Amino acid sequence: MNFLGHLKTVHHHRALVRKYCFRLGLYWQGLTHDLSKYSPVEFFAGVKYFQGDHSPNDAQRKAFGYSASWMHHKGRNRHHFEFWTDYNPDGSGISGVEMPRKYVAEMFCDRLAASKTYRGKDFDPGDPYRFFLRGKDRRLLLHPNTAALLETILLTLKDEGEDAAFDYVRREVLGKS
Repeated sequence: MNFLGHLKTVHHHRALVRKYCFRLGLYWQGLTHDLSKYSPVEFFAGVKYFQGDHSPNDAQRKAFGYSASWMHHKGRNRHHFEFWTDYNPDGSGISGVEMPRKYVAEMFCDRLAASKTYRGKDFDPGDPYRFFLRGKDRRLLLHPNTAALLETILLTLKDEGEDAAFDYVRREVLGKS
């Protein structure tokens, strides 16, 4: 059950992200999105900790104090803001680097698809924004400009719907007409 459930969840999520990326003209990103989820370190953790309604990385993190799957995933997928961290030149520690806009667009697609995948028929257009707000503590490494841009996109989705959000991303984020 866990094997097929996890495989179905990954396929469904990737299919939605691909559809959304294609809608924005991000064809390569749509095709290659989350391919690392098929690597052994990510896939087998996903099977072992599969629950169906949220990321298996949370359960792995509870079991071990960290998620090897997430560590692998965030280091290979540029649509995660955690990928975009580096040491500050002033020596004050690690901080977020402003993300290229095409990856912010993919991050939006990813969050929308994850919300639809995990929430199913209970999905609400405000779900990705509420998830964004719940992750405030984890966003300390998110560059302020990237955070503001993502929040604007998610609020547009919440308040005006998918068509308006995709139109905003296409025009304002990606500079397409």
